[in-house]
Amino acid sequence: MFEVLPNWHPLFVHFVVALLSMSTLFFVALKILATHKLHVSLKIMAYWNLWLGTGFAVITVIAGWFAYNSVAHDTPSHAAMTDHRNWALVTLGVYIIISLWSWKHYKSVKTVGMAFTFVMVMASALLVSTGWRGSEAVYRYGLGVMSLPKVEGEGHAHEH
Repeated sequence: MFEVLPNWHPLFVHFVVALLSMSTLFFVALKILATHKLHVSLKIMAYWNLWLGTGFAVITVIAGWFAYNSVAHDTPSHAAMTDHRNWALVTLGVYIIISLWSWKHYKSVKTVGMAFTFVMVMASALLVSTGWRGSEAVYRYGLGVMSLPKVEGEGHAHEH
């Protein structure tokens, strides 16, 4: 199974996107449902998803750094890969700052402020932009993927 993966970056990146996206949704839900009985549970889920997502982001960036320096590429794909790397480093930096901010205020603040929620939404926009650039590197330039099968045999030379 593991020999299929040319690198570990794609394995970890899905955890980052899922955890950080859910964290943002939980923080937005906290603002909408400020007086709801689920408030305490939402707060716990929001923070833990943020912290776990940021932790996985660190691992993902490290794996991405190895991928950046090891996958075969040409000039156009190198530009796409470099663009993705730069966005990923900025995005990781933002999430580390947010995580430190949240850790500092986790116990002392009863409700999450509007500024924090806004920053989470903006960080999610960075995450989407970074993910878009990563998917372009894979799906437009074929970075980090094994070759596609050759179309052979009767009835297989068609599009679905």
